[in-house]
This record gives sequence, C-alpha cells and structure tokens, in this order.
Amino acid sequence: MDLVVNFLDDAFLTDYVYPSSLPEDNPIRQAITLMGMFTIGGMFMYLSVACLSYFFLFDHKLKQHPLFLKDQVKLEIKYACNSIPFMSLLSVPIMLAEVRGYSKLYMGIEGLNGWAFIGLTVIAFLMFTDCLIYWIHRMLHYPVIYRTIHKGHHKWKVPTPFASHAFHPIDGWVQSLPYHIYPFFFPLHKVLYLVLFVFVNIWTISIHDANYRVPALLKPFINGSAHHTDHHLFYLYNYGQFFTLWDRIGGSFRYPSAFEGNSILKDVANKVTENSCKKLN
Repeated sequence: MDLVVNFLDDAFLTDYVYPSSLPEDNPIRQAITLMGMFTIGGMFMYLSVACLSYFFLFDHKLKQHPLFLKDQVKLEIKYACNSIPFMSLLSVPIMLAEVRGYSKLYMGIEGLNGWAFIGLTVIAFLMFTDCLIYWIHRMLHYPVIYRTIHKGHHKWKVPTPFASHAFHPIDGWVQSLPYHIYPFFFPLHKVLYLVLFVFVNIWTISIHDANYRVPALLKPFINGSAHHTDHHLFYLYNYGQFFTLWDRIGGSFRYPSAFEGNSILKDVANKVTENSCKKLN
C-alpha cells in the first residue's frame, strides 16, 4: 500500500492537505492517509463494481423471491457503507506496519525466474487465504459468534451484489485478515499485492451476484456464486472463498442447487405459476 500512499503524497497530500509539521514519513500522517484511502477507496470500489454487477449480471427476477426483503438493496448498501469506515479503522494498524517496511513486500522482477515466482505467488496467495478464510468463516458460524457478529450478513437470504460488503465491521475485518497478513509471512510483489487486493474485492462481489455460469471443467474446484448462494440459504455449507477444497476436506461441501436445476430462480417461477393459477381459479 506504500505505493498508493506515496502517489497520493506526491500528487496531492503534501502540497494541499498536510501541514509541513507532518512530514511524509510521520506514522500519524500515514495512518490518517490509510484511513481515508481505505474508506473512500473501499466505498468507491464496492459501489462501482457492485452497481455494474447489479445492473448487468444480477437477475432482477430474484427480487420476486419470497425471501427477498422489502427495500433489500437499500438496506444492503446502508449496512455496507456504515461498516466500511470501521473495517478500515481496524485494518489501519496492519497496513501501517506494511507501509513502514515490516512486511516482505518487494519491488523489482529479475528475468524469467522472477516472473515464474510471480505466478507461483498468485497460487500461494489464493491457497493460503482460502484455507484461513474457510476456518474463520466456519468459526463465525459457531452459535454464540454467529448471533453476535455474522448473523447480520445472513439477513440477506437471496443476496444481491450489494450484500458482498454488508458485514458487521468485525466480521468483515476478520475475514479480510488473511489477505493482510500474507505479505508478513511470504514475499509478495508490491504491484501484485494491489492487483490481488482489487481482485479479492471483485471476487467477493461476484459470489453474491447470482450469476451461476462456470466453465464445466472448473465446476468441481471453484467456489462461485452458485455455491455461495446455497451458503446464504442453508448456512452450514460452502464456507470457502475461492475453491471447494476445504469444504470437501471439512465435510461442509454441498453441490450447488443451481447446478442441479433447482436454483432460487425456480422458486420465483413456481411462485409466478402459483399466482397465475390462483387468478385463473
């Protein structure tokens, strides 16, 4: 994140925002910058990507589903926008440590070996974070923790893309921890870190978009929207973020209803047919 902080300092903050008494390497200044960056940038990314997903991918017939709440989209957006500043605040200490050079983030790529390592890093990052998120997510379903922290996210039985960040702040923060701590344990290119950060947020939105299309070859391995929709409906299945591996190992894998022709859209179709029959009678 120091790349972004340095860019903001050079382009805007040093000349127009901070007094000269707060130099660029001042930790208080860096913390304030990170807080603003995460809050404003997080909201922008969430709202922009979720809007695109909602208008171009999400099937609006789902709003007729009996479990779809009144004014649900507004409620999801309000919940997320209220939580994002607090999630940012909780993340600032970790990001500050990274900006101040305590992580294993690096710059520079030397030859083919460097590029090969970049490729391996992507795989390692996804596998590492998927494993930790699986167990964190499963822990969040422990009854006491679920009622206190995670239940709010399951308010959306039929989620839209806007539900993706509609978490209790502690819930969202603890599930994001694996992404933040990875570069403190393993080398990671700074630019790749930013790319992966954006990817993770887009992926989180995508698994809430009710768009179930997955290449047949990847269906057994990828935890997509179909899997996560069943998680929202049935609670105790499909905790994974990217892959089905840990759900299979942990005995919590459920083959998606949508892949069996029983998607929640079928419930909508049945409801429409039912209503039509009532009118005819």
